[in-house]
Amino acid sequence: MNKVILMGRLTRDPEVRYSSGENALAIARYTLAVDRRFHKDNEASADFIGCVAFGKGGEFAEKYLRQGTKIVVTGRIQTGSYTNREGQKVYTTEVVVEDQEFAESKAASQNNSQTSAGNRQQPPPPMPTDKDGFMQIPDGIDEELPFN
Repeated sequence: MNKVILMGRLTRDPEVRYSSGENALAIARYTLAVDRRFHKDNEASADFIGCVAFGKGGEFAEKYLRQGTKIVVTGRIQTGSYTNREGQKVYTTEVVVEDQEFAESKAASQNNSQTSAGNRQQPPPPMPTDKDGFMQIPDGIDEELPFN
């Protein structure tokens, strides 16, 4: 089985081309920056994964996806090779996108682009916890809890 699910941000706007012929097909290429789950020495690290979307997926990417947009992609990994102009064999690995969707709201995406541009907003303070690490629930909201 060849199935991959990724969540990350576009490193730049998608590059979209159309195939030649009577039924032109959109081909969108973009790179996702995918955060690694565990960081060595608390350093932020990411993998940069090439993705290609064909047809309607390519048209969607052209119309809606921009640098910094956080998306979830499902697809399959495809490998290939070609010989470059210098006569060297180049090996490629990319994700062929089967489905792509937004991973955050437009407002959250705009807020993220503002914070990355230098307007750092302070995150909300953490909720107080008890000695066991459980969040303390304020008095008077028992009726909102799904359990009692």
